[in-house]
Amino acid sequence: MLERLRALAPEMLRGIRRGVEKESLRVRSDGKLATTPHPPALGSALMHEHITTDYSEAQLELITGVHTDPEACVAELTAIHQFVYRNIGDEMLWCASMPCGLPGEDDIPIGQYGTSNIGRAKTVYRIGLAHRYGRRMQTISGVHYNFSLPDAAWPALQRGDGHGGTERAYRDDAYFALIRNFRRHSWLLLYLFGASPAVCESFVAGRTHRLQELKAGTLYLPGATSLRMGRLGYQSEAQAALAVSYNSLESYARSLYRALTDPYPPYAAIGIRDGANYRQLATTLLQIENEFYGMIRAKRPVRAGERPLHALNERGVEYVEVRCLDLDPFSPVGISAGTMRFLDVFLLHCLLARSPPDTPEEIAALSRNQHRVAERGRDSQLRLERGGSEVSPAAWGAALLREFEPIAEALDAAHRASAHRDAVSAAAVAVRDPSATPSARMLREIERARDNSSYVGFALGRSSRYRSEMLGLPFSPEAQARYQRMAEESIAAQRKAEAGDTVDFETFRQQYLALDLLSGLRVE
Repeated sequence: MLERLRALAPEMLRGIRRGVEKESLRVRSDGKLATTPHPPALGSALMHEHITTDYSEAQLELITGVHTDPEACVAELTAIHQFVYRNIGDEMLWCASMPCGLPGEDDIPIGQYGTSNIGRAKTVYRIGLAHRYGRRMQTISGVHYNFSLPDAAWPALQRGDGHGGTERAYRDDAYFALIRNFRRHSWLLLYLFGASPAVCESFVAGRTHRLQELKAGTLYLPGATSLRMGRLGYQSEAQAALAVSYNSLESYARSLYRALTDPYPPYAAIGIRDGANYRQLATTLLQIENEFYGMIRAKRPVRAGERPLHALNERGVEYVEVRCLDLDPFSPVGISAGTMRFLDVFLLHCLLARSPPDTPEEIAALSRNQHRVAERGRDSQLRLERGGSEVSPAAWGAALLREFEPIAEALDAAHRASAHRDAVSAAAVAVRDPSATPSARMLREIERARDNSSYVGFALGRSSRYRSEMLGLPFSPEAQARYQRMAEESIAAQRKAEAGDTVDFETFRQQYLALDLLSGLRVE
């Protein structure tokens, strides 16, 4: 690993690229889900580059550009928040991952994207998710962290490894090696950054669960770190049988192919249409690739009308998307620069360390580790599976952090700072002392609240504070004009798309799903 690290010159380490996609529910001043449509002043949720919606009409997704500096990434995310807050009236953005007080299942509004074929497809896909998993689960929010190395890094690493193939093949294999190691060690991210140990009772109304009452209206698990990533969170029993292999782009594509092409009897029973109304896009286990609930994804920007898997097969992996991060309720924008720096160290370690092929047995063990840490991560009796034996999170975490140290030192040397080592040191404190984790801090604040505050009260109080902070920050007329112009241009782009359709929606749906997903697959 150290030899590979030395192949990365300081300018390559400074050139690491990152971006953030941050989901947040719009809520009313009483902590209930907003039922208002996506505000027109924010632009078109279908076409806006930085402000869209995720599942629900009330679930904003704020997207930064690509940055080589964590502070610049936080600054752009802050500016997007500032514009949003100036255009949503008295509503606010929910600061936590687990949802606010929810209405009945059928009253959670599904995202609407206009009358174009692609816009209708996005809504029908979400209707399908509602039939398959229920709307409440879809209101869970998180932060996605996009990470890539600069282009110059790949030939340097390839030369050091003595790899004689093409640069694209080397890069694809390297990113999938990163993904395999990420999956092995991602439990540490749930422990360190999990911030969803408690939920509003409305989230589990009518569902079987093992949660305990913390306060009236608030349920929790005493050692939980991230219920969002546990069995009650963003999970799918149907997908649990998908032992997707990350040994290569080819094995990954072929693992998903059947889930995207073969009918799945329970979903076939739902049907495609009920008269003129669509119930889902397809009857397969996955309607489209995005339905696969992975903790990390290999990504490549798609072209108009292109499927994600086709883009990967055609042009290779461009970056990875980390999807297991809870919103940080102690940060006004859901993630801090310090967290980004730790993620960079973590992901570089995943890339540079030895990464043996995965096996079905290991994949099953990793899933068990994920659920154990999500639900019991701060329990001193917890043990995780590693290489056929059991180990405590504290021992395993300490060993990993020692391996991170030279990477943090190299990054700090490149930046002439100490911020990466500081991030690793802070993680070491939390590994030794579970009370230093954000999940423990959240529970302490709820338990100690003088007004008998609940989970909803905790998140509402912080959401209200962040709203005031954002509205109080300077926001230049130039920034206001730029975001307003983007909103107007996105609306115009949606109208153009709606006017440009040449086939009916059913023809569009069939053509989109019939695309050759494995076109361009590299065979060796």
